[in-house]
Amino acid sequence: MPKNRVAVNRKVVVVATLIATALALVGCAPDAPPGSGKPLVLTTFTVIADMAQVVGGDAVEVESITKVGAEIHGYEPTPSDLAKASSARLILDNGFGLERWFEDFLARSDAPHAVLTEGIEPVDIRSGDYAGLPNPHAWMSPIAGQVYVDNIRDALTELVPQEAEQFAANADAYKAELQVLADELAAVVAKLPERQRLLISCEGAFSYLARDIGLAEGYLWPVNSDTQGTPQQIKAAIELVRESGVGVVFCETTVSADAQRQVAREAGAEYGGSLYVDSLSEPDGPVPSYLELLRYDVNLIAEGLSGD
Repeated sequence: MPKNRVAVNRKVVVVATLIATALALVGCAPDAPPGSGKPLVLTTFTVIADMAQVVGGDAVEVESITKVGAEIHGYEPTPSDLAKASSARLILDNGFGLERWFEDFLARSDAPHAVLTEGIEPVDIRSGDYAGLPNPHAWMSPIAGQVYVDNIRDALTELVPQEAEQFAANADAYKAELQVLADELAAVVAKLPERQRLLISCEGAFSYLARDIGLAEGYLWPVNSDTQGTPQQIKAAIELVRESGVGVVFCETTVSADAQRQVAREAGAEYGGSLYVDSLSEPDGPVPSYLELLRYDVNLIAEGLSGD
């Protein structure tokens, strides 16, 4: 059995234990955060929390289970997370296998939940222990992100039907901004020579972005797991950089960039910087919102691939 699947099984046991611990906290949980008077919408990570708050406006209270900077794949819920879920009126999760640690949690929660990748054509993982399963990082494409917005709008409308008109207006404006961003990046990519249209990152988190705006994709490992940054993966990435002639590689903020910096050194390329994927920054940081995350990454990728 692969190491990371053993780890997943252990996390299921941990979650079950934490649920028992949290039961004592559940009985007196309120229907909404104290003093807010608004229904609590709970999300699995900060990116979709921001999306939900934009669509929901001041009609709902939105909180993320994982905090800023958390590595979403390996997160383990705490007793306070489980207790908080008892007061949630709606839970939004990504789906596509991203929140494997959350499956048992969701099964034991009474709150309805919506899967935000519903309706997105999946890109399958090509290699590793999860080969053949959907790549979960669909939000990294501003095209696919518009499907998230539609699903959030529909879930919130069912929760608070009297605010349906406002949710629809917020969603339409949000999708328009995402489309502008997608068009801008596609225009940058179209100006690049074919050999420079290759995005190489640590994790294969950009499959949907690459598909939707005309990039090729390379990476050290397909999904963050117990087997990432192995000598074999590093060797393969070095060979890919050398053969392609691409001059820059990237990594993500929630994992170590050491392996990718080694790839850059040995392949004669530059390390282009860290991209945001699984988490927003703090409010005073560079990517306090989903739109800012996409803009930041788009600019960094465009600068790196164009050689600026």
